[in-house]
Amino acid sequence: MTTTSKFSAKRSKPNYFFSILGVALVLFILGILGWIVINANKLEEYLRGNVEIQAFIRENTPQREVDSLKAYIAAQPYTRQVEYISKDEARQRFIKDGNDDWSRVLDYNPLPASLDFRVKNEYVNQDSLSVITRDIQQHLIVQEVKYPVAVVDNLNRNVRQAEMILLAIVILLAVITIVLIDTTIKLAMFSNRFLIKTMQMVGATRVFIARPFDLKAVVNGLISALIAIAAVATLIFWAERALPDLKALRDNMLLGILFGGLLFIGVSITFLSTHRSVVKYLKMKLDDLY
Repeated sequence: MTTTSKFSAKRSKPNYFFSILGVALVLFILGILGWIVINANKLEEYLRGNVEIQAFIRENTPQREVDSLKAYIAAQPYTRQVEYISKDEARQRFIKDGNDDWSRVLDYNPLPASLDFRVKNEYVNQDSLSVITRDIQQHLIVQEVKYPVAVVDNLNRNVRQAEMILLAIVILLAVITIVLIDTTIKLAMFSNRFLIKTMQMVGATRVFIARPFDLKAVVNGLISALIAIAAVATLIFWAERALPDLKALRDNMLLGILFGGLLFIGVSITFLSTHRSVVKYLKMKLDDLY
């Protein structure tokens, strides 16, 4: 009789191991997607930050006028940084890029001096760059203003497409995450339905019955989230070792927010699903539990 009672007690306990493992797996997938989104945003910022505008200076322009224009550009709200490139520096850059030196053919430097500047990310679009170009071209010492039009067009178009795709994936995965975690918790609680009903029948209050299950749910959700965070961090470490360029995209603050989000999702959904299951079984009739 004692053996039978112990066996029944063991069967009445929910299988928390598979519940924790299932929730951790779902959170791991969600964490990987979050990391991809973070890297995509950082990559977009990097690409936008490297779009350069060149204002070519007319020949024989006095240096004081060049300095005045440089100060004007630096003072504009759209400017990230500005640099003066002399004719000699332009020649050195031209040769460094793998081009042939023309000194054996020409006895002068055909490349003009320029003011090269980068603009803030929010200005890297055709409308803003067109306005900036017209503004700089109004200065008489400026011969021409150029920026990579095709690069900006492709960047903005690809970024919009990527944002829409990632948004759809995030929404879809969020829904799947909630459903999977909720289903996993329900399956774990199913084996405990008779214990919940028995406690109710002997006069225990709803709060008294739900409290231990809710506390256990919080602990299990925390364990699942920590497992998922450790797995995501391990994958990030491995990926950065395999591809060192990924380190340049790392944002520790955003990663901290991501890991905090995984903790919140793991604990909150596990808690809500468990509490809802307990309340559901409390409301059911005894015959309906079979």
